[in-house]
Amino acid sequence: MANPRIPYLMASERPQLVPPSAGSILVHLVVNVEHWRFEQPMPRTIITPPHGVATLPDVPNFSWVDYGMRCGLPRLIEAIQCRGIAASTSFNASVIEAYPGAAQAMLEAGWEFIGHGVHQKSIQQSADESALIHEALDRIEAFTGTRPRGWLSPGLRESEHMPELLREAGVDHVFDWVVDDLPNWMRTRHGPLLSVPYNLELNDSIIYAIEKHTSSEFLHRLQRTLAVFKRESTRQPRVLALGLHPHLMGVPHRFSYFEEMLELLMGTPGVCFMTGSQIADWYAGQMPPPAA
Repeated sequence: MANPRIPYLMASERPQLVPPSAGSILVHLVVNVEHWRFEQPMPRTIITPPHGVATLPDVPNFSWVDYGMRCGLPRLIEAIQCRGIAASTSFNASVIEAYPGAAQAMLEAGWEFIGHGVHQKSIQQSADESALIHEALDRIEAFTGTRPRGWLSPGLRESEHMPELLREAGVDHVFDWVVDDLPNWMRTRHGPLLSVPYNLELNDSIIYAIEKHTSSEFLHRLQRTLAVFKRESTRQPRVLALGLHPHLMGVPHRFSYFEEMLELLMGTPGVCFMTGSQIADWYAGQMPPPAA
């Protein structure tokens, strides 16, 4: 088997789905809101250290993401909220204490909170993955009043047994397995877990921080993706997830392109905006989980 969790099936062979009444292109905006710890090495860098010698604290690279939390995130919240669009935040639980105003603003905006660890650090580095998962979910639930149903691992990194641990913790869908334009049921030893589409190609971290494209590249990719999805969605719905980070999409020279992206999506017939849980419920309502 090529994929031990999700049986292989070509998109053209999948059973026919009835799209939501609002549209057949299901757009999911996922804003990754993270706490990069000042006293530890940064998860990613924009500037390399002089002579290749890394030092702590890493002030310039910490400031890169801290700017996003101070200036970029308010821009994203306002742009999404003023248009009345549904959105989710993939959320490090320690943001509640580190950036309390940010956490409160997203809660008041009505965004769905997705578990994303405690700090921005691979969970595989934890001595007790299960305890960390529970801590993240517990802290978000205590803050929002709702326990997260969805999970997006920091860096999309999972250990071999992560799906079982998530299922045990009460998570019913996960965004790490970016294998399809529609949800898929995953196999775990504790029963089915739903994989909901996320995106690596339509993701500002890939486009700007890794591939280092010009500011207009995300808009260009979205235009080309929509052109294909409009054709394909006449036969089968499509999930279009956009991965966003405040320190990347929220900077001034890119932000106007983000606003153009929102206007493009809102002006495209057949597009509807949904949260991860809404997409999961839509799919599960037509494709119930397989028997254990």
